[in-house]
Amino acid sequence: MKIKDRIKEFKRVMASELIPNEKNWRRHPSSQSEALKGALVDIGYADALIAYEDNGKLILIDGHLRAETTPDMEVPVLITDLNEEEATKLLMTHDPLGAMAETDQDMLVSLMENIEFESAAVRDMVEGLLEVEGVTGTGEGTEVLLDQAIQLKPQREYIVIMCDTGDEFVELQNCLDLKMVRRGGYKKKTSKSPDEIGIERVITAERVLNACRNSK
Repeated sequence: MKIKDRIKEFKRVMASELIPNEKNWRRHPSSQSEALKGALVDIGYADALIAYEDNGKLILIDGHLRAETTPDMEVPVLITDLNEEEATKLLMTHDPLGAMAETDQDMLVSLMENIEFESAAVRDMVEGLLEVEGVTGTGEGTEVLLDQAIQLKPQREYIVIMCDTGDEFVELQNCLDLKMVRRGGYKKKTSKSPDEIGIERVITAERVLNACRNSK
């Protein structure tokens, strides 16, 4: 298999001089924008934008939000020798290829236990990578299997169910098979911040829909 190297130059360019690609199909919600700002403040630029040349202008392929976020900075840019058609192919496949990677949840949890992020938006983004999974915790002095509590996240749709009586809550708990969960995020418990354990209060729509289907 013969693979060509399409990077012809690396240089730093004022972000405001980079031309947004009119074919860019990605849209950036405010939550992503805030998370990117937090990551840039916390870490800085540690990767390069990607562009191609057209009539002496640099057209972006990857890095639109970074360029938009830091217009007054010189930013690192990888300049390719791609033509417009090839640049469009890369534009279409760059993010989806990265998104196909699977998550090693155990490794992710291990990383998160030892890393602190200053930005709340970055913390929300990283915590959002966690799936609901079993973790070992203790309650009432007895070791039990607990699920990691799902956290409320931005860019989601919610329905809130209010119980007027304890009997309603018990019936709902049985119907939805609500479990004991460890609250307080993903950090390891310490003597100063022990695990909070209680009935889960946030569940996926899939579980509610399955309960409805099974009741028919």
